[in-house]
Amino acid sequence: MVGRNPTPAIGAEQRLKELGITLPPPPTPFGNYVEGVRIGRLLYLSGMLPVIDGKPQVIGRLGAELATDEGRRAAEIATLSALSAIRAALGSLDKVTAVAKLGVYIATVGDFRDHPKVADGASDLLAKIFGPELLSGRIVLGVASISLGLPVEIELLVEVTD
Repeated sequence: MVGRNPTPAIGAEQRLKELGITLPPPPTPFGNYVEGVRIGRLLYLSGMLPVIDGKPQVIGRLGAELATDEGRRAAEIATLSALSAIRAALGSLDKVTAVAKLGVYIATVGDFRDHPKVADGASDLLAKIFGPELLSGRIVLGVASISLGLPVEIELLVEVTD
C-alpha cells in the first residue's frame, strides 16, 4: 500500500501549467444523472468518457476498429474530462488529497489482452498531474460495449479537502 502525502511539493494546477495541458470544458450528462457527488471528503465521479464539448473523440472497440495506442489516448481524454469535472466541482484540482480509486472499462473484442496498457493512459496522466505519491489502486475490465460506441469509460473516486 502506498502512503499518502496530503501536501505535495507542487500542486496539481501548477503541474498542468508546466505540462502545457489545458483541460476541456466540464462534461455534461448524456442522461438523467450528475457528473459528480461529494459525500464528506470523497468526490465520486460518474463514468467519464472520451468526449469533448459533447462530441466523441474516439469511437470503436479495442481489438476490432482500434489499436491499443488509440485506446490509451481515449483513456487520457476521458481522464481530462474527469479532471475538468473535479475542477468544476471543487474550484481547483489542488483540493484533491488522494486518488482513492480508478476504474477503467474498455470496450473490446473477446480476445483483446492489452487492458493494462490502455488503462495506463489514465493512470499515467493522473500520476503526472497529482504526483506518483497520489496514484491509486485500480480495476480494469473489458466489456462488450460502452455508451455511444465509445471505447473507454473511467470511474474516479478522489479524496478532497476544503
